[in-house]
Amino acid sequence: MKKTLRFSYNLLRSLRPRQWIKNFALFAAIMFNAQLFNGPAFWVTVLAFVAFCSLSSATYLINDVSDRESDKHHPTKKFRPIAKGDVPPGIALILAFILFGLGLFMASAITPAFFFASIIYVILQFTYSLLLKQIAILDILTIATGYMIRLYGGEFATGYHISVWLLMTAVSLSLFLAIGKRRSEMTLLAKFTHIQLPQTRKSLLHYSERLLDVYTMMFATSTFITYSLFTFLESPPAISLDILLPQFLPEFLSRKWLMATIPLVVYGIMRYLQDIYEKQEGESPERVLLTDKPLLLCVFLWALLVITIIHFLS
Repeated sequence: MKKTLRFSYNLLRSLRPRQWIKNFALFAAIMFNAQLFNGPAFWVTVLAFVAFCSLSSATYLINDVSDRESDKHHPTKKFRPIAKGDVPPGIALILAFILFGLGLFMASAITPAFFFASIIYVILQFTYSLLLKQIAILDILTIATGYMIRLYGGEFATGYHISVWLLMTAVSLSLFLAIGKRRSEMTLLAKFTHIQLPQTRKSLLHYSERLLDVYTMMFATSTFITYSLFTFLESPPAISLDILLPQFLPEFLSRKWLMATIPLVVYGIMRYLQDIYEKQEGESPERVLLTDKPLLLCVFLWALLVITIIHFLS
């Protein structure tokens, strides 16, 4: 019984459930279109979320099977169940194909556009695992593209449009997180002088700390700017607040309430940079989010404020 429970636990770990947090990007379409409490749209998005969780876990299994030898030389990845030998590669592959079938079946039941996006996502992840992750710059762009597909997946599933400024914000944020991931991985591997980069990730040979620092600052800045423009240019129509606000205040103060979320975004960016450079974390963005309590609280307050403004003040 203990062996069965331990194996089941390791199999669950191989699915990387913490990574599922990325799939919440699918809810952006209904959240920013004030449709989060629209029953049909919400449940379609939930189904899309489950489908992407199934597909993403399948790609992680395939990736871990193909990388099991190089992961054995990595200071943290060597503890992954497949690299450690706790989950046989054959069983992992069987489960991966089951999850692929399940995920694509659910995707086909939503919309043709969402099904097509799901197929593109699977192809992209396969290409990344087999080739692109070893090519500098393309490895970062591929990770960011995965976030973009998730974002548009929510639009394809529900039909609610994603604004161009929200898209630009998501592009900047995804590149910021992907570069931070590479920067943290380089810092981590530098602590282990006996580890050779070709044994773990060849693309890191083509990056320097200075170059990644420049990339990080560039996309941290663009995330702040594009989100600020999004809140100013794409704010939803506001209710009349003449009773609450004096007449002499400028009109934009009664409309651009999403701008109130900018300080939280600035804090989130600065906190994540602190995790990368001071705490030397960031190799796994989802782990940073779930373990850094101030950052987690910031994200929670941001989401709560956005939902309140869009759904109850517009």
